[in-house]
Amino acid sequence: MSLTGTLVRLENFYSKHVAFRNVDVWLPPGYDPEGMERYPVLYMHDGQNLFDDSISYGSISWGIDRALLSLLEEEKIRPTIVIGIWNSGIRWRDYMPQKPYESPTFKKHRKDFHITAGGPSISDSYLNFLVEELKPFIDRHYNTLPDQANTFVMGSSMGGLISLYAISEYPHIFGGAGCISTHWPIGGMELVDEMARSLPDPARHRLYFDFGTETLDRLYEPFQRRMDRHLRQAGYIEGQNWVTLKCEGAEHSERSWRERVEIPLSFLLG
Repeated sequence: MSLTGTLVRLENFYSKHVAFRNVDVWLPPGYDPEGMERYPVLYMHDGQNLFDDSISYGSISWGIDRALLSLLEEEKIRPTIVIGIWNSGIRWRDYMPQKPYESPTFKKHRKDFHITAGGPSISDSYLNFLVEELKPFIDRHYNTLPDQANTFVMGSSMGGLISLYAISEYPHIFGGAGCISTHWPIGGMELVDEMARSLPDPARHRLYFDFGTETLDRLYEPFQRRMDRHLRQAGYIEGQNWVTLKCEGAEHSERSWRERVEIPLSFLLG
């Protein structure tokens, strides 16, 4: 592989909304800070798991840089800037969709979540950080295409939930979302139904979902199929502005996500 990108780390990025955290910025091959070319931007959660095996959970990263370089060499995607937002010690609270969490239908799940996560959802604050602080900084300091059609969000497990919540809460900011191994069981069918109430307009958005059949992922199919029905009712057309992929034999791990990450990247950035 002859192409190379550049990884920049912004340490302890300041926020008035959430705990400070590192943010990684991956710049595609040929990026010139003084140049005229502008790039789409993909915001990804659990940023420490994306690029570096030595700091990733389970010592296996997503290999996002390698996947992007491979797709670029095959001319399947546009050169894209990737922003890896590291998670914090209260990851579940940051990523649990807050409005569904606070809805009356979620009552039976709320106590268990509070005990497991150590407190209530604060994901509206996390999204405020992303939209009001991080994105404006990235758009000021890097050569981005800042419009909705060129801004994407993606994550796995709880990161899949917050990605769907982000595009639903800020449809004017994000044009596409990748929801990998989405952790629906944290809120059951009630969470699926609540999130379906605020799906973004299919005319201007793209949604990608997938799930495996092993380990934790083996629980996901009934919930995802329910969301699929909601997507059809909302006007999404599978294979056009929406994909749901069942990955036989895939488990709930960075290793599995690494093996198939080129698929959502191609769908969102192609």
